[in-house]
Amino acid sequence: MNNDLIITIVNRGHADKVMEAARAKGATGGTVLNGRGTAGEVENFFGISIQSEKEIVMIVVDHDARRGIMEEISEKAGIKTVAQGVMFSLPVEESIGLSQ
Repeated sequence: MNNDLIITIVNRGHADKVMEAARAKGATGGTVLNGRGTAGEVENFFGISIQSEKEIVMIVVDHDARRGIMEEISEKAGIKTVAQGVMFSLPVEESIGLSQ
């Protein structure tokens, strides 16, 4: 098994854009986690401090498909879009429970 894990962090509400882009290039599924940014992105809304809410999308993909998937995600939900997505990948050395 020669897989990579793509991790994409987007503004809340944009995880579906990430998955649509990944599926268009052959990914079969992913996992979405909720998070919040800590880079000082606190907004005031009626005097209440609100942290920037994020979604983290994790997708295990075949190594050979990784680059194309990442490029498609970047185009549809990257840093220059309203989703403001950033991503990176890591090699997956071993896994249990993933189907081929």
